[in-house]
Amino acid sequence: MLRLKILASAVPLLILGVFARGSVLPGAQPCIAIADTSVQIASVPWHADLHVSFTDDPALATVRVQLSDSADSADFAVLDDVDSTGGGTCAANPATRLVSISANSAPDAPVIYLSSNGPADYRIFVRSKNFSARDAAALVVGAGGGHRRLVAASL
Repeated sequence: MLRLKILASAVPLLILGVFARGSVLPGAQPCIAIADTSVQIASVPWHADLHVSFTDDPALATVRVQLSDSADSADFAVLDDVDSTGGGTCAANPATRLVSISANSAPDAPVIYLSSNGPADYRIFVRSKNFSARDAAALVVGAGGGHRRLVAASL
């Protein structure tokens, strides 16, 4: 009987541990490495440092990301058509920034307009088995701190 009570009290703790970590065996999340830090899509939204959302209305966007036709004309390119075992993953470290893609926009969170034309703050090229265009856009905006890229002023 005592064993049953111990087992019954341990099960809720195990379930809580699974939810706290996000899952039993979390899959590899899309990630990019920049200098000594990395930016990764969060496996669970409450662990994210930055929440981004997407819109179809350019007037509501705070950041515009253009899908480029070639890697040469892009600011950021993702190409991983080669079959590999660890594609799209980075080594996690204390400086890793986690980005979550939210369905609804928060007041101070970046709202991304993703299109194939028009003016853009960032241009990306994505040909990947591991990254979607939305993942790549969220990571690039997350790497920029969630703000528009600063354009150098000319005199």
